[in-house]
Amino acid sequence: MIKVKSFTQNSSLPKTHSQSAKFILSQNTMTVQTFNPKNPNPNPSEVGYHHKANHNQNRTLEESASLMQIAEPGGGLSSEIVKTPKVGFVSLGCPKALVDSERIITELTKEGYQVAKDYDGADLVVVNTCGFIESAVQESLDAIGEAITKNGKVIVTGCLGKDAEKIRTMHPAVLAVTGAHAYEEVVKAVTHHVPKPAKSKTYDPKIDLINDAGIKLTPAHYAYVKISEGCNHRCTFCIIPSLRGDLVSRTIDSVMNEAVALRKAGVKELLIISQDTSAYGVDLRYKMAFWQGEPIKTKFFDMCQALARLGIWVRLHYVYPYPHVDDVVQIMADSMKDSGGKGGLLPYLDIPFQHASPSVLKAMKRPAMSENTLERIARWREICPQIVIRSTFVVGFPGETEEDFEYLLDWLKQARLDRVGCFTYSEIDGAVANGLPNPVPESVKQERYERFMAVAQQISEEKLQEKVGQTLVVLVDEIDTEENIAICRSYADAPEIDGHVYVDNIDETVKVGEFLTVTIDEASEYDLFASFGAV
Repeated sequence: MIKVKSFTQNSSLPKTHSQSAKFILSQNTMTVQTFNPKNPNPNPSEVGYHHKANHNQNRTLEESASLMQIAEPGGGLSSEIVKTPKVGFVSLGCPKALVDSERIITELTKEGYQVAKDYDGADLVVVNTCGFIESAVQESLDAIGEAITKNGKVIVTGCLGKDAEKIRTMHPAVLAVTGAHAYEEVVKAVTHHVPKPAKSKTYDPKIDLINDAGIKLTPAHYAYVKISEGCNHRCTFCIIPSLRGDLVSRTIDSVMNEAVALRKAGVKELLIISQDTSAYGVDLRYKMAFWQGEPIKTKFFDMCQALARLGIWVRLHYVYPYPHVDDVVQIMADSMKDSGGKGGLLPYLDIPFQHASPSVLKAMKRPAMSENTLERIARWREICPQIVIRSTFVVGFPGETEEDFEYLLDWLKQARLDRVGCFTYSEIDGAVANGLPNPVPESVKQERYERFMAVAQQISEEKLQEKVGQTLVVLVDEIDTEENIAICRSYADAPEIDGHVYVDNIDETVKVGEFLTVTIDEASEYDLFASFGAV
């Protein structure tokens, strides 16, 4: 049993439809393939992907079974099926937490454990929690309670694990509590309460077929790669450093080895994630390493340059607008020219601007708050005209005046960002901003949110209308065989948070995880509609 769920930052935000998952093993890597049995192809106008403030896996697997189907090299299922301990897994929160879940499940599988189909079939349940905002904390506590009620043996990990006292007060039956990215501690706790099986002397495909990429909880054609943990910034509204610590970067050879393993496993898109991607390697002083016999620095630019040569889509998330980002945008421009749209560093920047008013940014203690971001955006578009910029914003921060908010609206109208998410400010336990004066009334927060999103939606619709008549390369995420429609994404669309390209009149050659060339016929506020084939 694997449940994957996440949270929007504001209860008023539209949520995606529930999805369930199958846990499978392909020849090279394990993945979870997602689908929605009740409504496999939601109306895009109902989903509102651009309303999502952060990169959350809005997938509720309440009724799903996660089946581990182990393929032997000759095909079919292994005959070496024995009774082994089974662990259920509930994963909550952002992609960084999802990567932690993937790592833990990989290690448990290597130790011989199976993933349980449901609560009843699990010898123990691990709940990977989210603790970023209060609604996420409550839903994590509810998930722990559900696991205790339905199973009884529960280990808690993840960001909320930092507050073990709160967890144990609410749920004293919990067996163990660890913090975020505590892989070894979780495995140790599992083996303590459910002893691992004896090592098999015969071929065991569920272990032997796990490569360096490990088990993935995403569809087989895309995967998240976490390049660092923690953050050195001390934004007043955020508690990530207290949950996940200061910046700790992986070495560049480790990142590249995982990326290559995923490409070999058939992954077509890598999503690079961290708390501050553009600060990658700072903590290691850009340590030199060797990869494929060549020296390479553990540095943001060098990593992007190497990833761009892999021949698959590479998408950057959580990039701060530092000056050296200009050099990376040039790599994006070169990739678009050289790859034909099917590989390289995508011209897509996910930058958490959060606000534009100087006084609000100062109160937030945002990095690069003194940068002229409008000039920087113009510079990026000059270097790479195709670039798509996504960002998130907070409205109703303590002390935000109507003048501050109007400044933000004017900034947005000038910046004309392609993808925008927004949430109203809410207090987070432990955040410095909780003590700031002049809190904004909830009714005013909501009113500003609606005004902000109205402007963002208009800009999005106008920019998407410009795509009508163009030819785009898209990646197929799902196929609706009844309606004969492929649900796809272009380079401008990150999975889970952005819109889709809906392609009609497809034929039997169209497969999930493959690229198509399509002609755009229509556009809505957040989605494109296309015909199969280029004109």
